[in-house]
Amino acid sequence: MTKTLASPVQRGPGRPRAFDMDVALDGAVRIFSERGFNATSIGELAEAMGLAEGSIYKAFKDKKAVFLAAFDRYREVREDRLRKSLAETGTARDRLRQVLRFYAESSLGEEGRRGCLVVSSASEVATVDADVAERVAQAFKGNEMRLVGLIREGQDDGSISAQVDAAAVGHAMFCLLQGLRLVRKVRPSRTGVETVIATALKMID
Repeated sequence: MTKTLASPVQRGPGRPRAFDMDVALDGAVRIFSERGFNATSIGELAEAMGLAEGSIYKAFKDKKAVFLAAFDRYREVREDRLRKSLAETGTARDRLRQVLRFYAESSLGEEGRRGCLVVSSASEVATVDADVAERVAQAFKGNEMRLVGLIREGQDDGSISAQVDAAAVGHAMFCLLQGLRLVRKVRPSRTGVETVIATALKMID
C-alpha cells in the first residue's frame, strides 16, 4: 500500500508526492548500514531509496532526518521479526536461546556483511550527535533488558539456575552479541557461531 510521507518541511500549495515510505526507508537502512552516515552522499541515498534528490528534501529536512527515520524503521522491522521468532516458544530458556540465535543469524550472509545500524551508529555518529546518541542508548538498553528479563523469567519457571546473577549475565550476553555483529561484518562466516551461542548459554547453567 502506498503511503504519503508526512514531511517536517512546510509545503506550498499543490498535490504532495506519494510513495511507499517503508520501501524508501528500507533502502536508506541498507546504504547507511553499508557505508555509514558520513560516507553516504545524498546522491547515493536517493538511488538507494528510489527517489529523486529533490523528493528527499521535500519529505525530510536534511540527511540527518532521513537517518533518524531509517534508524527507527530498522529497529521496528527487527523487533517485529524477533517477536515473530519467539511466538509459541517454550520456556524462558528456550526464548533466550532463540534470541541469541536471532542475533547470531543476523550476523551472517548479506545482512551480516552490511552490519548492524545500531552498532555502527554507536561508534560513528552517537559520539557527536545527541539525537542519535539517545536512540542508540534506548536501543542498547532495550536489548540488554530483554536478555535480563528472560533470565529472570527462566529463574521463575525453573529453566535457568536461581544462582545466576541476571543483571550481570544479561549484560555479558549483550556485549557478546554486539561484538559478534562487529566481527562478522568483516568475517562473514558461520564458523564459530554455534560455539558462541553454546558459550553464552553456559553462563545460565
